[in-house]
Amino acid sequence: MSETDFFSLTPFLILAMAPIIIMIVISIFRNYEVVYGFSVLAFMAAIASLYFILPVIPHTIAPLFIIDRYSLFFQGIILISGLLVTFLSYDYLKQLQGIREEYYIILFTSTLGAALLAVANHFILFFIGIETLTLSLYILIAFEKTKDRSIEAGIKYLVLASVSSAFLLFGMGLIYMTFGTMEFSAIISAMGHLTKFPPLFIYGFGMMLVGIGFKLALVPFHMWTPDVYQGAPAPVSSYIATVSKGGVMAVFIRFFFNIKGFDNPSVFIVISAIAILSMFVGNLLAVQQKNIKRLLAYSSIANMGYLIIILLTGSDKGIQSAIFYLITYFITTIGAFGVISLLSTNVFEAEKIEDYKGLFWKKPWIAIVFTLCLLSLAGIPVTAGFIAKFYLILEGMKAGLLILVFSMIINSVIGLYYYLRVITSMFSTTDNAELPTISILGKITLTIITTGILLLGVYPGWLIDFIVKYVKL
Repeated sequence: MSETDFFSLTPFLILAMAPIIIMIVISIFRNYEVVYGFSVLAFMAAIASLYFILPVIPHTIAPLFIIDRYSLFFQGIILISGLLVTFLSYDYLKQLQGIREEYYIILFTSTLGAALLAVANHFILFFIGIETLTLSLYILIAFEKTKDRSIEAGIKYLVLASVSSAFLLFGMGLIYMTFGTMEFSAIISAMGHLTKFPPLFIYGFGMMLVGIGFKLALVPFHMWTPDVYQGAPAPVSSYIATVSKGGVMAVFIRFFFNIKGFDNPSVFIVISAIAILSMFVGNLLAVQQKNIKRLLAYSSIANMGYLIIILLTGSDKGIQSAIFYLITYFITTIGAFGVISLLSTNVFEAEKIEDYKGLFWKKPWIAIVFTLCLLSLAGIPVTAGFIAKFYLILEGMKAGLLILVFSMIINSVIGLYYYLRVITSMFSTTDNAELPTISILGKITLTIITTGILLLGVYPGWLIDFIVKYVKL
C-alpha cells in the first residue's frame, strides 16, 4: 500500500480505531462522559480528514476503492449526520440504566459500514460495507434490552435483513456469472459493446434490487420499517432513516448510472412502479398513524420513493438534485427524531401525537423546531424541503418523467395533511403533562439543525452551485 493509499483511507482508519480505543478505555474504567466526549472528537477528526484528502483525489485503490469528489461528499454527509446523531444521543442514553458506553462502539462500526459503501467499486466491498452496517444496526435497534418492543424490533430486522442480504448476494453471483468480474468498472467495460442487458444480468440486478429495496425501505420491501422505527431508541431511528440509507443510496446511484440502467425498458418500468408504490403506500399509511415514530417511518418510505425518481433521469443534474435532496432530508429527519429523543425519558417515550398536545405553550422553541422539520418534510416554502422537492421535480420534468412527477406532487399534498395534524396538536390547548428539561447541548443541536433548514430554504444557491461544480460521477 502506497502513502497515497494510506492517506486516502484516513477517515476509515479513524472510524475503525475509535471503537477499539473506546473498548480499551471502558475495560479500564467506565465513564459515560469521557466516552461521549471522545466519540464527538473522533467524528470531528474524521470529518476534518476529508479536507486533507482533496489534493490526492480522484484516487483508486484497485480493485475495491474509488475515492473521488462524489464519494468524498457522501462520506461528509454520512459523518456529519453521525455526529448530529451522537449529539442527540447524549441525553437520551444518559438517563438509561445499565451499560451505555458500548452504544458508541456500535455507532462507529455502523458508520464505518455506511462510509465504505460510498467508496465501493467492487461487489466485495459493497457487501462488506452493507453487512458491517446491518450487523451493527441489529445491536443498536435492540440496545434498550429492558424493553420488549426494542428486542422485538431487533429480531424482526435481523430476520428480514438476513433474507434481503441473501437476495443481494445471489444477485451479485448471477452478475459475476455473466461477466466473470465483480468490479464495477470492469462490468461497465464488458457491457460497453452490448446493445442490451443479458437475461442473466437482468435477473441478477433484479435480485440485487430486492436487497437494496429492503435497505431503503421501498415498497414492497418496506414491511419492517414502522415496527423497527417504533421499537428502536429514537436516536437510532433517526440513524436508520438517514445514515444507513445514505450509504446504500451512494453505491446504488453510482452502479445504476454507470451501467445506464435507465436505458433498459424493463428496469425503467420496475423502478417507476416501485417509486409510485412507495410514494402512495407510504403517504396513505402515514395518514392513519397516531404514533409519530411510525408516521415518520411511513414518511421515510414516501421520501425514498421521491428520491429514486432521479435514477431514471440519466443525467448529472439528476444525481446532483438527489444529493441536495438527501442533505435536506437528513437534516430534517434528524431534527424531527431529535425532538422525540429530547422529550423522551427512561420511562416515557414521546411518540404519540397526543403527547405533543399544547407543546408550544410549554416549550415554544422545541415546538417551533419540530414544526419547521415537519413543514420541511412536507415541502413548504422557506424550508429546505421545498427547494429539494422543487429541484427534484424540475429535473424530473426535464427528463420527461411526467407521470412520476405528477405522482410526487399529489403525494406531497397528501403528506401535508398528516404533518399538519401533528402541528395543530402542538398549538392546541395545553394539558398538565410534565415534560423533561432540555439540556443546553440538545438546544444547541436543534438550533444548528433549524439554521440549516432555514438557510437552505432561503438561500440554497451556494450549496447547489457547489454540488453542480464539484460533485460528479
